[in-house]
Amino acid sequence: MLYKLENGWNKQKNRDEVMRFSEGYKIFLDMAKTERKFVTEGIRFAEANGFVNAEDEKDLVPGDRVYYVNRGKNLVLAVIGKEDIEKGINYVVSHVDSPRLDLKGNPLYEEFELAYMKTHYYGGIKKYQWTSIPLALHGVVILEDGKKVEITIGEKDSDPIFTIPDILPHLADKVQGDRKMRDVIKGEELQIIVGSIPADVTDPHLKDKVKYAILEILNRDYGIIEEDFISAELELVPAGKARDIGFDRSMVGSYGQDDRICGYTSMRAIIDIHEIPEKTAVCFLADKEEIGSTGSTGLTSDFLAYFTGDMIEKIKGNFNEMMLRRTLWNSQAMSSDVNAGIDPIFPSVHDAQNAAKIGYGVVVTKYTGARGKSGTNDADAEYVGKVRSILNAENVCWQIGELGKVDEGGGGTVAKFLAALGIRTIDIGPALLAMHAPFEVSSKLDIYETYRAYKAFYKRG
Repeated sequence: MLYKLENGWNKQKNRDEVMRFSEGYKIFLDMAKTERKFVTEGIRFAEANGFVNAEDEKDLVPGDRVYYVNRGKNLVLAVIGKEDIEKGINYVVSHVDSPRLDLKGNPLYEEFELAYMKTHYYGGIKKYQWTSIPLALHGVVILEDGKKVEITIGEKDSDPIFTIPDILPHLADKVQGDRKMRDVIKGEELQIIVGSIPADVTDPHLKDKVKYAILEILNRDYGIIEEDFISAELELVPAGKARDIGFDRSMVGSYGQDDRICGYTSMRAIIDIHEIPEKTAVCFLADKEEIGSTGSTGLTSDFLAYFTGDMIEKIKGNFNEMMLRRTLWNSQAMSSDVNAGIDPIFPSVHDAQNAAKIGYGVVVTKYTGARGKSGTNDADAEYVGKVRSILNAENVCWQIGELGKVDEGGGGTVAKFLAALGIRTIDIGPALLAMHAPFEVSSKLDIYETYRAYKAFYKRG
């Protein structure tokens, strides 16, 4: 009669499998610290498991395993099902971008014979958390002749790293003492130090010799000149690897778990489909969620309609707009994104009765949003009941959760963009501690149960 939650570790009989699964997850996190690298590694992983590029296929039949790529930042994996595609698709949609620091278009300057680069933060961060920690530089530079240069600096032990120096506490009182938390470090103060040795040149008109020395290094190693920064996507992320947390190694600590924890588990779930599903299954790894799902690689673009329409045409041999609309309207989705785990240090921001707990399984979130459920999907009761039945049928460890108390704050996911297309949608993913920090915490039990939840949805959706 009563709804009772139980710690998932008490119910999980196969703890060794939980631990093994998380080892693969940690390895992938280390390889895929940006949305571009997640897509690159995801393609490699998919191809190794029988997926082929859909753009090379003239038709599709049940059992086919294909992928689509959008501008190096979206990856779609699909397994074609037995049922008429117009009866709907089972989508699991995650995002693979994470909060970070992006270099500005003209970042490099010198002052007091120190070379710095200016950044602009991406997504919701506490800016002070990004100072005085090791940072790595990842990204691409497009040269004037169109050549793409890929850069990764700071991940190998032999690499240099970068950092944003904070002011020492001895002198901070007047500069920072009266600032509010959000302004302890201001956006324009997020600048990385990149060098201090002047160039060995005799030109009397060259004033910024340290800056020039940095440009010499970049030109020598990568063929870059200063103007090339304008056509670059260079991201600063925390350097270092994913690690086990706790004496019992029950948790994973890493950058970027929001939302690559869902990206990895949803990708593993579709790759591990070994029988032809009834409905076509789709794993969609999107970009730009952290800044509103904008742009041609975010959920507000038409890419979902594009690849879905392409599948319809290749499966059925013809296509019209109504076929696409009917397919989407009959489809259902899991908007796979994380929730906030209740933290005993800061319990006051949560309603404990409706808060997610790490170690209690995947979190079903009926709505996110902020005050008054604004900007949320708010899944209907019928669909919530269906998802609940699927999870129970497969003995998935799950819990219900909300993102904080009413009027405390809130957040957003891609769910509302899927729902706008008529796709029945609910948010589901694991809980994290320290969400959006440079080092987030997840439970290995929850990682595994999230994978099982997505796999159950592909199977029974």
